[in-house]
Amino acid sequence: MKLFQIEEPDGSSVDPDAPGAAIGIDISGVAAEVAVAVGGNAVEIGDREGFALDLRVPPPAAAAERWQKLFEGARLRAERVLAQPVTHAVLAVASAPDAAFAAKLSTVGAAAGLAVLRIEVLGSRDDQRGAPAALAAAILAEDLRPRPGAP
Repeated sequence: MKLFQIEEPDGSSVDPDAPGAAIGIDISGVAAEVAVAVGGNAVEIGDREGFALDLRVPPPAAAAERWQKLFEGARLRAERVLAQPVTHAVLAVASAPDAAFAAKLSTVGAAAGLAVLRIEVLGSRDDQRGAPAALAAAILAEDLRPRPGAP
């Protein structure tokens, strides 16, 4: 009798506690932009037709629940496209947030299932290299995310 080894089609880990993908989220505009990078190549992620998510960026003083809804929507958008869990994010902002707002973003990110790896000032929509901020944040997120099996 021969036994077959069954693996995930994309080769991803079957460990439910393993870190998932990392995304970049640009929260510097009216609506958040979400991007993912693989091998240093980033692409913006849009909604599938008929499954549009409301990713309007609330003001900094808005209730934590509004920010959590934004992060949950960004995570869901990415998971729909990637067909794998998303557990980490880098946030792109237009200007450095004060300590209280940065702590709020990290807390609501965690409540939404996203560990905020860094809050990066990348300018309003574009960084110095001319790349959209969400793409630059996604590349940074890919570099910073924990690797499965890493100490």
